[in-house]
Amino acid sequence: MGLDTLKLEADVLVIGGGLAATWAALGAARAGASVVLADKGWCGTSGVTASAGPGHWWVPPEGHDEAIARRLQASGGLNEAEWMRRVLEATWEHLPSLAPHYPFPRDERGQLLLRSLRGPEYLRLMRRLVEQAGVRILDHSPALELLQHADGSIAGAAGVRRQTHLQQPWTVRSGATVLATGGCAFLSWLLGAHNNTGDGYLMAAEAGAELSGMEFTNYYTVAPAFSSMTRSMSYVFARYFDADGHELPILPGPDADYRLARAMLRGPVLCSLDRMPQDLRDKLPQISPNVLLPFARRGIDPFRDRFEVKLRGEGTVRGIGGLRIASEECETTVGGLYAAGDAATRELVAGAISGGGAVNSAWALSSGLWAGRGAARRARRDGRRAGEAARAIGQAGLRARRQAAAIDTAEVIRHVQRPMLDYDLNIFREETALAASQQQMDGLWEEWRDHAQATGPAAVRSREVAAMLATARWNLASARVRRESRGMHHRSDAPQADPAQAHRLLSGGLDAVWTRADRPWRARAAA
Repeated sequence: MGLDTLKLEADVLVIGGGLAATWAALGAARAGASVVLADKGWCGTSGVTASAGPGHWWVPPEGHDEAIARRLQASGGLNEAEWMRRVLEATWEHLPSLAPHYPFPRDERGQLLLRSLRGPEYLRLMRRLVEQAGVRILDHSPALELLQHADGSIAGAAGVRRQTHLQQPWTVRSGATVLATGGCAFLSWLLGAHNNTGDGYLMAAEAGAELSGMEFTNYYTVAPAFSSMTRSMSYVFARYFDADGHELPILPGPDADYRLARAMLRGPVLCSLDRMPQDLRDKLPQISPNVLLPFARRGIDPFRDRFEVKLRGEGTVRGIGGLRIASEECETTVGGLYAAGDAATRELVAGAISGGGAVNSAWALSSGLWAGRGAARRARRDGRRAGEAARAIGQAGLRARRQAAAIDTAEVIRHVQRPMLDYDLNIFREETALAASQQQMDGLWEEWRDHAQATGPAAVRSREVAAMLATARWNLASARVRRESRGMHHRSDAPQADPAQAHRLLSGGLDAVWTRADRPWRARAAA
C-alpha cells in the first residue's frame, strides 16, 4: 500500500529549484506570500547554475545605454530595449543584496567583483535564503501535471515525492504558480542539465500556454569527448587538429561551432589548450574548480596533450526558446501561471543569439523576482480558491488516450535526439530534412500519447519523454517556418537573413502544432 497523498496549500507554488526558482520563491515570500517550492532534484544542487561559474550581466547604470545598443546590434532584431533595461536595472539593484552572505572576491582596489560567482556556493546560499524566508521546500518531488480551474486559470500542481521509499504523491493548491523548470537539453550530456527535459513547457501547453522562439534551440558547447564538462571559457585558447594531426583553421568567433561541426562530421577532432596564458592556468582551479578534474582522472594534461572534443547540444538551456511572456510580471498566456529563467523565452532580452551565461543569469534573477512578486500579487488579489473544483490536466505519458501498451523508451529518446542534437540535422538545417524529422516526431508523439501510461516513479520518465517530443515538434515547426538564417538559426537552403522575417515566432499546440508571427512587445502591450 502506498502513502497517502501529501496535500498542501499555499499562495504561490514554485516548480523548480535552480537560480530562477529560488529568486522567484524569494520574491514571492518577501511580498508576503506563503510559498511551496517543489524541485525535481535537490534545491541548491539541481540545474545548470549549480555546476557553473555564473557571471551576471552586471553593468553600472551609466553603461546601460551602451550595453543595450551593443546587444541590439548583434541579436538579429528580436529583442527590445525596454526589457533589456529592466533586466540591467534589476540585476544592478538586487545582486549586491547577496554581498552580506556571499564571499565575493575583491579587485586590486578592494572593490567587490559582483560578476564573479561560483555555482555551488551561489545555489547553496539561495537555498538558505529561501529557507530563512519561510518557504517550504519539497526536494526530489517532480511535478507531473498542473491543476486547472473551470475558467482555465491554474490552481496548482501534482507530482510525486521520490525520496520516500513508497513514492508519495503530492498536490499543492495555490493562488498562483511559477514554472521555473529550466529548458530542454534532450539528455545531451550538458553538465547539470539531466533534469532539463522541457517538463514545464509540456505542462503549460496542456493548459493552453504559448511558446516563442523555439527555432533558436541549436546552441552547442565544446567539451571533452569523454566528459560532460561543458564549461567553455578555456576553449577561447583552443587549437584544433584532425585525426592526422593537421591543425584546423578554426579560430574563436561566431562561426567556430559551424566549422567544428563540419570537421567532426568528417572525423575525430582533437584539441589542445596550449595557448592559455600561464597566469590563467594558475587561476583556473579557483575560477572553475571542476574543469580540470576529468582530465586529471584520465592522466591528461590539456595544456600539453591533445584530446578529442565533441559539441554538446544545449537545446533551450542556452538557446532562446521558451514559454511566451504576456506581462511585465512574466505571466504566461494562461491565468495564474508564470514563467521564469530558461522555462521562459529569452528573446525579449537576448534576441536571436544565445544569452550565454551573463545575460541568462541576469534574466533568471530578474524574471524570477518579477514572476514571484506577480504570483504573490495575484494570489493576494484572487485568494487561493481552495474550495473551487480543479482538475488534473496531464495527458501524454500519464493517461493513455487509447489502450496502454509498452513502448521502448530508450528507442524513442534516441529518435528524438537525432534531429535535436546531431550536427547534420540541427546545426545545418534545410527543408527536406526538417520536414522528414517533423513527420517522424509527429508519429512518435501520436504513439506516446495513445499508448504510454505510467504512475509513481515511472511516470517521471514517461512525462520527460512526452515533454522532449513536444519540444522537438515546436522546434521543428518553427525552424521550418523561419525560412532564413538569423542568429543561431541557420538554414542551408536560405543562408541570408530576410528583413520581412524580423519578428518573433509563436508556437503551441500538442496534437496539432501551430506557429504564427508575434507583434513587438510595445505594440502588443498597447493593444
